[in-house]
Parts: sequence; C-alpha cells; structure tokens
Amino acid sequence: QVRLVESGGGLVQAGGSLRLSCVASASTFGSYAMAWFRQAPGKEREFVAAIMSWSGRGTSYGDSVKGRFTISRDNAQNTVYLQMNNLKPEDTAVYYCAAGPYTTRDSREYDSWGQGTQVTVSS
Repeated sequence: QVRLVESGGGLVQAGGSLRLSCVASASTFGSYAMAWFRQAPGKEREFVAAIMSWSGRGTSYGDSVKGRFTISRDNAQNTVYLQMNNLKPEDTAVYYCAAGPYTTRDSREYDSWGQGTQVTVSS
C-alpha cells in the first residue's frame, strides 16, 4: 500500500477554482493508477477522475465534472493533482485521493486512500 496525503481544499465561491494535490510516499509512484473520489454528507462515494500509471495519457472523468475538472500527475514529485474550475455548490464534499493497479470508476479496486480534504463551494 501507499501512503497518500491530500491538500488544497478550502472554501470558495461558486464559479471559482481550486487545485487539490495528493502526495504519495511510494518510490514506485509512477506505477500506480491514481484517482480522485468525493463524498458529500449523506451520499455515497462518487468517482471524480482517474489517470493511468506512468505517462498518465489516459484519463477519465465523472459526468458531473467533465469539462470543469482536470487530473494530472507529476511522477518526479510523487504527486497527482485535481484542477477544479467553475466550481458549483454541488461540488461540496470531502475529496479523497486513491491509488491502485489500474484506472477504474469502482472505488473497491483502489487499495490505498488518503485521509481526504474538504472542499466547500458557497453560492
């Protein structure tokens, strides 16, 4: 397993932007597929975005964030990012970083998780 630490959450007005970061402890970070999920109070964990291992050329997004969020990775810094633009109040949630062997929207396939970072979008 990999230790993951998220940062970058906070309070932002609707229409604003935030960039989340997730730093991994593993020296083999590049070999992991990475993903972001989110969970709002009273709701199930929701897939946000995923990026393939190594080059990260393959990405996928949840329907609700497509066109507004961008996932990227920097293997030299052991970091995966989530750039969030045009934020909406419904984006309010705790955002979690996850690592796994391949990209998938199924949270059960990821075996390492961060502690989460709160994102709150005010209207």
